[in-house]
Amino acid sequence: MPLVKLDENLYILELFHGPTLSFKDFGARFMARAMSYYASNSEHRISNRKGLNIIVATSGDTGGAVASGFYGLSNIKVFVLYPSRRVSELQEKQIATLGKNVVALEVKGDFDDCQRLAKAVLADPKLRSKINLSSANSINIGRLLPQMFYYFLGHAQYLGLRKSYGLAKSLDRPVFVVPSGNFGNLTAGLFAERVGLPIGKFIAAVNTNSGVPEYLRSGKLKVKKTRPTLSSAMDVGNPSNWARIMDLYGGRRDAIKGDIDAIAVSDAETKKTIRDIYKKFGYIIDPHTAVGVAAALRTKISGPKIVLATAYPAKFKEVVESAIGKKIPLPPQLARRAGFEFCSPKIQKKKKQSIVIEPKKEELHKILLNR
Repeated sequence: MPLVKLDENLYILELFHGPTLSFKDFGARFMARAMSYYASNSEHRISNRKGLNIIVATSGDTGGAVASGFYGLSNIKVFVLYPSRRVSELQEKQIATLGKNVVALEVKGDFDDCQRLAKAVLADPKLRSKINLSSANSINIGRLLPQMFYYFLGHAQYLGLRKSYGLAKSLDRPVFVVPSGNFGNLTAGLFAERVGLPIGKFIAAVNTNSGVPEYLRSGKLKVKKTRPTLSSAMDVGNPSNWARIMDLYGGRRDAIKGDIDAIAVSDAETKKTIRDIYKKFGYIIDPHTAVGVAAALRTKISGPKIVLATAYPAKFKEVVESAIGKKIPLPPQLARRAGFEFCSPKIQKKKKQSIVIEPKKEELHKILLNR
């Protein structure tokens, strides 16, 4: 997870060096191994029923990271709900070509429909009495706790660079800019701050689907119907973790505003930022990281900003190549590495194995019980 310095006020923390080229790999793999241990060890098993069924809704990157993390683990089956035609081709391949214990469910709707379905079955007492259920979304705190380390690692690297470049000690509390959809990664940052990490402020960089900037301005959180954007993994109209953030601050908007700013970025600005950063620094960013960089450049908060880079640019080849006018390959250092088949170019040739469903709880019930 290297920290890349673009200039004295702009740093990129690359969190995409995992198997599926997403920042979610670290948390998902940690959680998968922990769950597998408890599902396989009868001494620690909560229920007498064998096996665990993981329900996960994804707007793109979560699904691939969870599928990769749980793939092939015994006693666990993963059901990944993703919105039909609203994820990139590579994201869908990472979800829907694996088979074995990974079941890809292509939902005729948007991410909020997928999330609603997942929450509905997880809260159903009759279904839970028949099968063991859990979640791998960021509503599961097991995903967020490992992600706290992103902030500690980024801050430690930043202090090293600050010392190397002779920056003033007064700049020891950088601003973290977090591309945000369901607000899980930002919540992990708030946890890191609560346990002592010195952070100047957080900026939630969102696309036009989020109502959080308006909430911070007016106190009214307007839930929107999501629309497709270039930063598709952030197309969330009703973020689950916002309730968790509200709870952290006791529902006090002024207290939240003391730690968090939110900036919405349009598709046009996203694409322009990809182009401008490449032209100025020769550095390539994906659309989600571009939302973060655009917010970092637009904010009135002074001082150094650390932008969390959430995905490798090649996962969104069409958008990035159109912006910079250059072809970009998958990273060969990952494609060649043993055990990293999930980002190999060979995945492009694999056949999709998804089950198409309507966004109805009854359809998901049948699939869970029959499998």
